[in-house]
Amino acid sequence: MKLFLKLSLFFLLVISSCTPKSTTKISEEKTPVKSTYVKENFTKKEVKITMRDGAKLHTTIYSPKDTSKTYPILLQRTPYSCRPYGKDAFKTRIAPNPILMKQGNIVVYQDVRGRWMSEGVYDNMRAYIPNKTAKQTDETSDTFDTIDWLVKNTANNNGNVGTWGTSYPGHYATISTIDAHPALKAASPQACIGDFFFDDFHHNGAFLLSYFNAIPLFGTYKDQPTDSSWYSFPKMKTKDQYQFFLDKGPLKNLNEYFQYDTLDAKIASKTSNDKNNKVNDFFWKEIVEHPNYDSVWQSKGIIQHLNKVPSTVATMIVGGLFDAEDLYGPLETYKNIEKHQPNNYNTLVFGPWDHGGWSRNKVANKVGNYYFGDSISLNFQKNIETKFFNHFLKGNGSKNSGLPEAYVFDSGKKQWKSYDVWPPKSVKKQAFFLSENQKLTTNKKKTKKGNSKTTFVSDLKHPVPYSEDIKTVFTPRKYMTDDQRFAARRPDVLVFQTDILSEDFTLAGDILAKLNVATTGSAADWIVKIIDVHPSDIQNDNKDMQTHLKLSNYHMMVRSEVMRGRFRNSFSKPEPFTPNKKTAVNIKLQDVFHTFKKGHKLQIQVQSTWFPLIDLNPQTYVDNIYKADKKDFKNQTHTVFSDSSIEFSVLE
Repeated sequence: MKLFLKLSLFFLLVISSCTPKSTTKISEEKTPVKSTYVKENFTKKEVKITMRDGAKLHTTIYSPKDTSKTYPILLQRTPYSCRPYGKDAFKTRIAPNPILMKQGNIVVYQDVRGRWMSEGVYDNMRAYIPNKTAKQTDETSDTFDTIDWLVKNTANNNGNVGTWGTSYPGHYATISTIDAHPALKAASPQACIGDFFFDDFHHNGAFLLSYFNAIPLFGTYKDQPTDSSWYSFPKMKTKDQYQFFLDKGPLKNLNEYFQYDTLDAKIASKTSNDKNNKVNDFFWKEIVEHPNYDSVWQSKGIIQHLNKVPSTVATMIVGGLFDAEDLYGPLETYKNIEKHQPNNYNTLVFGPWDHGGWSRNKVANKVGNYYFGDSISLNFQKNIETKFFNHFLKGNGSKNSGLPEAYVFDSGKKQWKSYDVWPPKSVKKQAFFLSENQKLTTNKKKTKKGNSKTTFVSDLKHPVPYSEDIKTVFTPRKYMTDDQRFAARRPDVLVFQTDILSEDFTLAGDILAKLNVATTGSAADWIVKIIDVHPSDIQNDNKDMQTHLKLSNYHMMVRSEVMRGRFRNSFSKPEPFTPNKKTAVNIKLQDVFHTFKKGHKLQIQVQSTWFPLIDLNPQTYVDNIYKADKKDFKNQTHTVFSDSSIEFSVLE
């Protein structure tokens, strides 16, 4: 039970946060919300809503006790449970944030198909079915049927519905906008999953080994409604995840934690997981059997269907600039609605948060060791999120909401900016080259013998760690702003940096690393990190910074990404490298909004291992890395040529 509650707090983020022009510090709550507030002010009703194919989905409805007026419906669909169950058991907080809870809304939570108390079979990122027949179902039809029932059967509703959610519930908020019910007027997908080959468990085809512990949460088979957890988690029996995964060796050695070899038979017989600390996990088998971006992963992506968002649904996409889990999803969701539905009301909020940080009620806003300011999340909740939902669910719902199109936090200057489009119109592309002598220059320089090069040995027995912390995490977070000095001082991490900047330099938008590389092997991963090197005389501004660190010369990671080299030309059709042949590898890094201030330096780090954030590449080509043997893993020498460049979106 304690483990479940901890995970629920981790995943189920039910309130939201940000700042407009004011940076005034406000208390965590001027009038603290009593733990009994919901019970004292709302009635609770649990119902089973029947879907078009007959499956019944468990739904909890919290309605204001004041029945003298009508209210909008705020709906969150979740795979993480709408506990607590039972008519006399109440959540202590409901709605996207405490303000919306107090202002009067009917708040609804629903266990999605196949999860917790809902009937049916769960599918992780269930594929959308265009042009469904009358009895075919997917998450869009389940959402439509749910909204239809709610507006027809919930007393005192005003006929307007809004959806919201963070992370996986954010994905379901996105889903709600596709083939949307006419009553849906506003949706706020927050840290929403867009495609599982680029969010969460994969990054550009590389497996996020750091998510190993989370796999059972999404793929343990269940065939009956339950109010108790039916899955269990791998027991690592260590606090040192780096050493744990290094000792385990190839990914195939992790099969023992997931009953991999007997999984098909267990699903066929509808038996639950055994009692021997193992997990019957169909999601792990899906990952192992589909190493490439094939029809299975393509069908689960939702980004390609955002041309079906009607103009009647207003959207506000929310994300964290330092979200280690879902950075691709919200950015691509916003951009693709803009692309396909340019006349829709579609806005973007990106702040200095990790996963779901905007939903918290603490005054100080930090990611890991890095402090960004006070009241950022609280002001977002009050001045952005609440205003959005009230305008479209209680107000006239016009496009003139008083909110900006793009509201984005400059993580270098630590201040908000508003734009009428994102990226801003006043950006230009500028390339920096990975020149000789570890210089990052704006000019491509050649020696008399042509382009110079830098080499390093990638030793798979001593991979580059993604963090210097010795611990085991459920999913990683703080590394997104971590000090990278520990990596810069390794021989297998190439470092290129500018001289001290004489003026501010602002990046606003995406980044494209255009590497020219070679390897003595036939396979390799390539990791690029964008670093803000702080001056040596800067003073600490975060009293909670880890004691071994100082802001003096802090190497703050601003953005990073990996490309599994086999996918350099196609995510669907992998191919090996030709040993020692110069080869182009392009890596798209997600958007940033960061000013490298005068007196700082811009640094680029390039490496080929990032452990155990991602799994180890054998560095010899195999058809399926998840089935690679120990003998396939070999040290190789990698080369980066000086005509490699990083193309930035620079704000003029």
